Amino acid sequence: MFRTGTANLPLHGGKAPSWLTVRMRNLAREIANVMIEEYGTTAFIERLSDPFWFQAFGCVLGYDWHSSGVTTVVTGILKTALTSQEHGIVVCGGKGKTSKKTPADIQAAAETFQFSKQTIDQLIYASRIVAKVDNNALQAGYQLYHHAFLLTQDGKWAVIQQGMNEEDRTARRYHWFSENVHNFIVEPHNGIVGIKRQKALNMTAVASENARKVSVDLSKEPPKKLNNLIQSLAKPKNQTSLQEYFPQPSRLQRQPQVTLDMPRNINWDTLSRMYEFQPNNYEELLSLKGVGPATVRGLALVAELIYGEAPSWEDPVRFSFAYGGKDGVPFPVDRKAMDESVEILRKSVEAAKVGERDKLRLLGNLRRFIG
Repeated sequence: MFRTGTANLPLHGGKAPSWLTVRMRNLAREIANVMIEEYGTTAFIERLSDPFWFQAFGCVLGYDWHSSGVTTVVTGILKTALTSQEHGIVVCGGKGKTSKKTPADIQAAAETFQFSKQTIDQLIYASRIVAKVDNNALQAGYQLYHHAFLLTQDGKWAVIQQGMNEEDRTARRYHWFSENVHNFIVEPHNGIVGIKRQKALNMTAVASENARKVSVDLSKEPPKKLNNLIQSLAKPKNQTSLQEYFPQPSRLQRQPQVTLDMPRNINWDTLSRMYEFQPNNYEELLSLKGVGPATVRGLALVAELIYGEAPSWEDPVRFSFAYGGKDGVPFPVDRKAMDESVEILRKSVEAAKVGERDKLRLLGNLRRFIG
């Protein structure tokens, strides 16, 4: 299933109470046992990489459907509920500082699964590049603070990561699944959940292909030449033109819109390393150490304003399932896919080895999600 969805995910502080997390962990383990027995480990993480299923799964376990915490709590619960011995799945990384431990977690899990060094290196690279794509190649005002990397004994992986917008206190969740990633750069996501912005730099769009090529070409130019190009765009005489590209939000807009403009600070050491490395493609450019949002945006703006190769400024978020989409605006819900997800969860709950009272509560949560 290939979808992108939107939902209001307000940032909620605090922690889930221990009495709830204990029950969530037990229920998650039982549902996972049924799912893996019925469909296998790969199919289970594929479901988790689907926005519809993940959201419904969080609701079934008893968490708020609209909270950003559904991402961090559910993946945290899965990290303790799933084991390599019982389920053939390990959840690496997590929230905040724990996300920095993802490479070490992958190394340990991969050694348990007896993967080769080459495979381990590829998995660690996958974790790092998907984070760079969502933090740098997509710019809508969100800074990643959560990164969960789900790894199976068959070497399949899924990523569920989340970014925070501190201005309007909302979150955006990104879903990846290894079997659907044929290219880390060009529209690689299994789903993106968040508020659709009026304008967002999207270097992963098919429409950004020429802008990506120009960015790579620019990275091979001497830093002094690139500096002159960027400085020429920052001069006062160009400000009117820049404002036309980045309009201010209307007072009538309910959510503040992100204004993307020429970055004030460019890391010239990074550009020097790019010049020395001479990347062959945009993935190599993005993967270089030190290449962050400012570098990506600076190259994109030079490509657009000087060379006429515009990147996509359309937010990759497509439609809303949180609001039901019953009026078909902006796009209708994929009812068949959603019904399928709900039916699989329903059967899993009914087959789980939990008490009848818990089953009734879980099914009630699922009904509220689709109601």
